[in-house]
Amino acid sequence: MSAHERFEALVMPHLDAAYNLARWLARSPDDADDVVQEACMKALRYIDSLRGEEARAWFLAIVRNTFYDWARRNRPQEIVHAEDEVLEQVADEQAVGPEQAALAAARTRTLAEEVERLPAHYREVIVLRELEDLSYRDIATITETPIGTVMSRLSRARAILQQAPRLQEFSPSQGGA
Repeated sequence: MSAHERFEALVMPHLDAAYNLARWLARSPDDADDVVQEACMKALRYIDSLRGEEARAWFLAIVRNTFYDWARRNRPQEIVHAEDEVLEQVADEQAVGPEQAALAAARTRTLAEEVERLPAHYREVIVLRELEDLSYRDIATITETPIGTVMSRLSRARAILQQAPRLQEFSPSQGGA
């Protein structure tokens, strides 16, 4: 099997997940396109190094590292390494009535905005765990950090989101959805 055929078979099925990660990290669809394109070129170049590992985690690690390389060149102010539960369920989209549907949509938008405000090292673990449903082990592999650090970052990111004032207005104890 040629390198192009291996790339098509092993990497291309994960293009949506790659774009999702890049979009959340870069916070811009255009920048995410650039990151994913560069990551694809790297993945194709190094496809022969993929041995027995899961292709999804391997490719997402390339996307993550490509984003940080890109950010160092284009947004060095974002690359600040700060000190290193589950996301609350987004209101049910099947809500009864237009008022509940509007509240659910508003909460979803607000939650997405709050996730975008997180520092990149928190944003990436939230996206990989909650949106891409990766295991802690896969996230640790992708981020090149110990599983304990992944768990700690997830915990801190979730705590930040739970304390976000804009999300508090949707809390049931506050009279929201």
